[in-house]
Amino acid sequence: MQTHIYKADSRGTADYGWLKATYSFSFANYHNPERIHFGALRVLNDDVIAPGGGFDTHPHDNMEIITIPLSGQLAHKDSMGHTSVIKSGEIQVMSAGKGVFHSEFNASQTEPLNLFQIWLFPNEKNVAPRYQQIALETLEKRNELYQILGPDKNDKGVWIYQDAWFYMGKLDAGWKGSYQIKKEGNGLYLMVIEGEVTIAGQNLSKRDAIGITNTMEVEIEALSNSHLLLMDLPMNF
Repeated sequence: MQTHIYKADSRGTADYGWLKATYSFSFANYHNPERIHFGALRVLNDDVIAPGGGFDTHPHDNMEIITIPLSGQLAHKDSMGHTSVIKSGEIQVMSAGKGVFHSEFNASQTEPLNLFQIWLFPNEKNVAPRYQQIALETLEKRNELYQILGPDKNDKGVWIYQDAWFYMGKLDAGWKGSYQIKKEGNGLYLMVIEGEVTIAGQNLSKRDAIGITNTMEVEIEALSNSHLLLMDLPMNF
């Protein structure tokens, strides 16, 4: 087993006034040659968007884009004709494929919005762009790691063009369990959204992360009430 710790305070930061961004990997004006990507995981931005602020219409192509609001709500509009609001407790995926334009704004004029925006390299290029959004309440189970994303459109959660699986967990202090890697050769990237956990013998706190490779199983223990995001994804693609 190989592990690499990404402490919360080691991430890149930027303050644009309307946007306070924290970058796990090189993005925009933040460049760290040692943090370009983790396997197929290219972007994990922890964004706080001021009331009414947002990203004007801009293009994407050949990227799987996943948005998970942690608090607040996001107004989305795209060139496929989708106009929607994504709220805390929901997940959105957009397969940019051969090309799509979209805009993203804080839907509130009074409350800030905090979200994770995650980009994965796809395993198919130039596909027809697609959009999907679901609520997580039907999947969520206390003190369990529950799937929110996978490669199979008939499986639980949203799906993407990549052999990747995302899980979340809201765990009480003292919970112990394990996670089994879904596909040989995949690695695991775990982000502590809230709380404190021990994983693979390492203690992690709020917004700390760990990348784990060369194993098929990891042990996890919640040291306090914790909220986790696990990303099981290809290291070679």
